Amino acid sequence: MKEERYHLALDRYDQKIVLNALNTMRNNQVREERPTDPVDDLIIKVSNASAKKVKVVPCKCNEER
Repeated sequence: MKEERYHLALDRYDQKIVLNALNTMRNNQVREERPTDPVDDLIIKVSNASAKKVKVVPCKCNEER
C-alpha cells in the first residue's frame, strides 16, 4: 500500500512558525536525552521545501444552497 502524502500551503511567516515549533520540540527531546532524528528530518524537509505559486480559492462550504 502506498503511503499517504499531505501538502500544506504555508506562507513564509507560517513556515517560520512551524520551524520554531519543531526546534522547540527538538530542544525538549535533547533535554530529555531522547533521539531527535525524526524531528531533524522534518526540520530539513520544511526548511528545504520549494515554493510554488498557488491560487487560493475561498471556501464556499458555508454558503446557502
